[in-house]
Amino acid sequence: MKTFFLMMALSIAFSPSLVAQKKAKKAKKGAVKTVKYRRSSLHTLLIGTDDFPRKETVIKAYNEAPFPDKYNNHTISEKLFNPNDYTVTEADREAAGLKKDSKLGALAKGAVSTATAGIVDENAADMPIIIDKYLKDKKIANKLVAKWFNRQEDGSFDMDLIGERGQYNASEMEANIAKGSARGVTSLKDAGVELINNTFLVVTKLKFVSNEVVAAAIKEAALIAAGKIALPPARLAAEKAAEEAYKKGKEGYSVWTTAYLYQLKWNDEIEATFYNDLWMNSATVDPAKKAAFDNSDLFELEFIGEEKATSLVTFSLKEKRTEEQIVSLATVRNIDAVYAKLQKKYDVFKTKTPLATAQPTITALIGKKEGLVGGEQFEVLEQSIDKKTGLTVYKSKGKITVEKDKVWDNRHNAGEGGAETDLKATTFKGGKKYYPGILIRQIK
Repeated sequence: MKTFFLMMALSIAFSPSLVAQKKAKKAKKGAVKTVKYRRSSLHTLLIGTDDFPRKETVIKAYNEAPFPDKYNNHTISEKLFNPNDYTVTEADREAAGLKKDSKLGALAKGAVSTATAGIVDENAADMPIIIDKYLKDKKIANKLVAKWFNRQEDGSFDMDLIGERGQYNASEMEANIAKGSARGVTSLKDAGVELINNTFLVVTKLKFVSNEVVAAAIKEAALIAAGKIALPPARLAAEKAAEEAYKKGKEGYSVWTTAYLYQLKWNDEIEATFYNDLWMNSATVDPAKKAAFDNSDLFELEFIGEEKATSLVTFSLKEKRTEEQIVSLATVRNIDAVYAKLQKKYDVFKTKTPLATAQPTITALIGKKEGLVGGEQFEVLEQSIDKKTGLTVYKSKGKITVEKDKVWDNRHNAGEGGAETDLKATTFKGGKKYYPGILIRQIK
């Protein structure tokens, strides 16, 4: 048995990702063109909404936007859902810890909703509840797990995708499951922690609104507040400020994006139940196990949090792009912005990126698309194997800082219709002992 666990640990230690990093370490002066490293996996889902201006253009831009390249594409068939299909009750709200609006809050929300002709989402607070109902109804967590194990129509699984993404020996892993030795096997445990547990879902809601409508609503609310000021000079000043704010804010349109982040739950108990009770390969197909997986409530998606982003859209006669291109570009960049916010706010969703070069200049292939402006700090991480557990660990080797004025503009369609730049990567400062391929992760 000791020999067995030693062999499993060695299979991880000599996996392509670690070997690639060791080779990169030896070649400090050169740049590693391609470094294999374990990424988090992502599925994206769009909330179907009511009609709004240029909806077709906005939705088309979302569907055609490049998939976030720092994540494995873990897309399943479910890509769009209608929140109106699900009803939220007071019992649902109480169970979720949400309280009814106060009378003042309800009145204020009603006034703003009337003024904005329904642009403001009155059900925003209920959306996580609605999404949760949808996820359970459609068994989205089960489908994400099924994709990890390449589930076939007959219900059988294999380890091919896990082997590919984690650089494991898939055949060896399947053989050990067949032997009944799944629990405690180092590579299976490592795959659960490194891969399956880092599976995410981002549910996105998009809106394209006229700034004039929103500005008018804000102006109306400000004038109501100003009317309650007793002193005439102060009241006039407040009314003037409201008018000026309206004039500045009414031009153009805005893209509104709200993104809800979820993480697939995967722990020792779930792992053991799956391998012991639900696993089967093509040689051991069992209709009862297939039905058990289909109906299982073992798998869940945990709500992590949400973020919002807004992009201003204006149409100028000097602009070389068409109005449709302008709206599309703003939509894609706004989606990138909300992803960057999620990554900065929630550590679990942060990505790792390998250094492209290390000497004489430290660079990495991230930039403005990830929200960098200069001055951000990154932790430098070296991937290795824990000798006691045999699991993958990341040891901190120091910190580096993004150099201002040397941030790569890797946003969608950067350089088209604007200033060109020679930057092809973002430059960092702060270390001399690093090497191409070593990983970095942003610090809050």
